[in-house]
Amino acid sequence: MKTALINASPKESGSASKALLSDLKSLFLDEHTIKEFLFHTPNISEEEIKDLCNYSTWVFAFPLYVDGIPSQLLSCLCEMEQLGVDCKNIRIYAIVNCGFYEGKQACNALAILKNWCDRTGLIWGTGIGFGGGGSLVRMQGVPVGSGPKGTLGKVFQELISAILSQSSIENMYTSIGFPKFLYKVAAEIGWKQMITANGGKKKDLKRRM
Repeated sequence: MKTALINASPKESGSASKALLSDLKSLFLDEHTIKEFLFHTPNISEEEIKDLCNYSTWVFAFPLYVDGIPSQLLSCLCEMEQLGVDCKNIRIYAIVNCGFYEGKQACNALAILKNWCDRTGLIWGTGIGFGGGGSLVRMQGVPVGSGPKGTLGKVFQELISAILSQSSIENMYTSIGFPKFLYKVAAEIGWKQMITANGGKKKDLKRRM
């Protein structure tokens, strides 16, 4: 079986999407053929589409943007629709990481990708909405399935089972494995560090526009 892992984060480095795909890749057996693709820009070539069509399974990973999908990913999907995808037996799976703590917030973004599958004739497999995704980049040393990644490990095992059996299942939603109030505290610390690093002041976070 051949699987394409598609990093559709607009970030070229240091993205939660990359961290998620790295964790997922570690759970596949060695004989499973995997290739990674990057959708960082709003354009995709016919050669890339032909290459993707060599893989029976595509797994998209991207961040939630205003309850939807990133604009550069939307542009790539539109181009793929216009250029056409020759093989219709491809099954699509997706992992959406949310800055929100609640993974259920990703339901609309997953619906957008499923609608695209319906329009192009590709097969929708399932999607994962993962809340608390902003913490993943700092946890890359933590094995998936352990500690705060325990919940992620469970849904990833279900995802891999669906991929290996080429089946479609209900979307899954979960969150990082520690309390919401701790996630909120960590996020607020991060915002203060970011605004200070960019020449602002902590009090500016409370300004009304």
